[in-house]
Amino acid sequence: MKLLILFGLTLLCGVESLKILVYFPLPVRSVGMLGQGIVRHLLDAGHEVTFVTVYPMKDVRPSLKQVDISSNKELVAKDESLMLSFMLENNVQDTDVLYIQTFFKENSRQTFTNENFTKFLQDTSQRFDLVLADLMESEVSAGLSVVYDCPYVWYYSMGAHWHVLRLIDEGKNPAYDPDYLTTTIAPFSFLQRVEQLWARIKYKALKTFITLPEEKKIYEEIFTPLLAQRGRTLPNYENVIYNASLVFGNEHNAVKHRPSTPQNFKYVGGIHIPDPVTPLPKKLQDLMDNAKHGVIYFSMGSFFKSKHLPQSLVRGLVKTFGELKETVLWKFEEDLTDLPSNLHILQWAPQASILAHPNLKFFITHGGLLSSIEAIHFGVPVITIPVYFDQFTNAEKAVKNGYAIRVPLSYDLPETLRPAIKSMLSDDIYKKKVTELSIIYHDRLVPPGKELVHWVEHVVKTRGALHLRSPALNVPLYQRLFLDLLAVILVILYIIRRIIKNLTTKTPKKTEKKKKN
Repeated sequence: MKLLILFGLTLLCGVESLKILVYFPLPVRSVGMLGQGIVRHLLDAGHEVTFVTVYPMKDVRPSLKQVDISSNKELVAKDESLMLSFMLENNVQDTDVLYIQTFFKENSRQTFTNENFTKFLQDTSQRFDLVLADLMESEVSAGLSVVYDCPYVWYYSMGAHWHVLRLIDEGKNPAYDPDYLTTTIAPFSFLQRVEQLWARIKYKALKTFITLPEEKKIYEEIFTPLLAQRGRTLPNYENVIYNASLVFGNEHNAVKHRPSTPQNFKYVGGIHIPDPVTPLPKKLQDLMDNAKHGVIYFSMGSFFKSKHLPQSLVRGLVKTFGELKETVLWKFEEDLTDLPSNLHILQWAPQASILAHPNLKFFITHGGLLSSIEAIHFGVPVITIPVYFDQFTNAEKAVKNGYAIRVPLSYDLPETLRPAIKSMLSDDIYKKKVTELSIIYHDRLVPPGKELVHWVEHVVKTRGALHLRSPALNVPLYQRLFLDLLAVILVILYIIRRIIKNLTTKTPKKTEKKKKN
């Protein structure tokens, strides 16, 4: 018995508790869920976490401190352009790149001027072993690694797109690697390749000449006095943003059509899904258990709310769902009256627990990445209605992977949804395909949470994991494109041409003219 106690104490002593700053400033509930999932895994591994968040956790522990920046919600609270009704009325299909860059830049500005966060940053007694920050368009938060003089890790809420790969390696070729705002998936036609090339040129031009200078100014205004308090000077912004040790990507190997990635890019998709899932509330559990024809679940996510749909469209959907024999669960944020007996409104839906239920037939979704990952995790086919941002890309991937049907968001949605529902109920190919992907998804050496914890600890243990960094970051663009070699070849060709020209050009003979008397 004494030997067992001694062995246990030895194990405990071998566990080194790290102090980790987790930074998730985006006022989007789904991204907040990712941050909370990361924090839970780090806490369970015995580490101390300070969580900068818009959505503070209720799971309070002694090893968890939280910095409340919930005032960031003001950025989206009154923005009508981000409501479903606006999308419908204005037929929004393309995403405004400059608007997105500006939004995330302003989100950074608001976060670093938040009273709670400002007070926290000015406390010079704070020490951290690592900073783990959400990455979305703005890299201003990279300055946190300078303040705390520790390794820095990005968490990217999407897959391995060139926007993020450029920070640790190089952006992949637009001929086969689309960005997350596209509506098409490789292989591309000629015109699609041209569109992808133009989209990248446009994005980089806006970022380089408009957004980046403004972000650099925010970086200098915020971090110069913080470094002065600590007796240090601020390094160059361009050097800091390319200094991350790792990037965690919120995707997984079951999804096809992904670009190759460097060794310091790690997939941890599904990290937010509890294992085991939380039990359903008894009333909902009984409802799903007793649904003899199965259940259909409909949700437009946490950001886009069904209550913002026009009333005519809402009543049309109610009529469409009422024609079904299946039980329908609709996440709708307000009460609805005059409902058919098979339609049930949920103002809050425990989505993972619903998707895990064996009676669920399929999932009607907006196609957000978290919902897409959950569908594969639980082996549930989907009808996807993409609205904005990366949802079009996610929808195209789901369709090409064979487990989804895409339906456009329009005023005709009640009508266009009918044949999609019929196909999903009558054809079992969608269920077969998603089951195949789910097997691939679950066939991992370790769950995503344990993998994240391992690499976080590895970065600290190896003082920044420099051995994992790509050599591409140290190679100037002109060398990567062999422009210097091209210049040498052109010079040599020019010299050869001149030599040949001189050798082949005959010198005209001079003739003397005789004088005439």
